[in-house]
Parts: sequence; structure tokens; C-alpha cells
Amino acid sequence: MLLNLIEDRHGRRSTLITSQLPVEHWHEYIGEATIADAVLDRLLHGAHRINLTGESMRKTTSELTERDRSM
Repeated sequence: MLLNLIEDRHGRRSTLITSQLPVEHWHEYIGEATIADAVLDRLLHGAHRINLTGESMRKTTSELTERDRSM
């Protein structure tokens, strides 16, 4: 399904994908090397990648919320 969606949009429309799975693990996750290659070729060629680092905002926010409640 993912390959069909990307194939339909490739070169015609923008596609925004978010994932907690690093790109280097997509081959393993997708399972079939040919399909993984096709997906990654279409997604990563000309892509603007933003890799986030640091603490989870959910964790940071929940710690602030807990601290605010105790005051």
C-alpha cells in the first residue's frame, strides 16, 4: 500500500511522512528488499529530512504538569 501511495504521488505532489523508526531500519521493517528500495528511492531523492534529537516533548510536558500540580 505504501509503495502504491508513493508511486501515485511521486513527482506530482508533496508527501510528508513522519516516523519514529529511523530510515536505516526501514529495509528490515518493510521486509522485502525490492519494495523497500523502491519506497526509499522515491521518498529520499530530493527529500528534506529533519532528524529530531533530545528528550521527548511528551515526557518534558508531563514532568512540568506533575510539578505544577504539586505546587
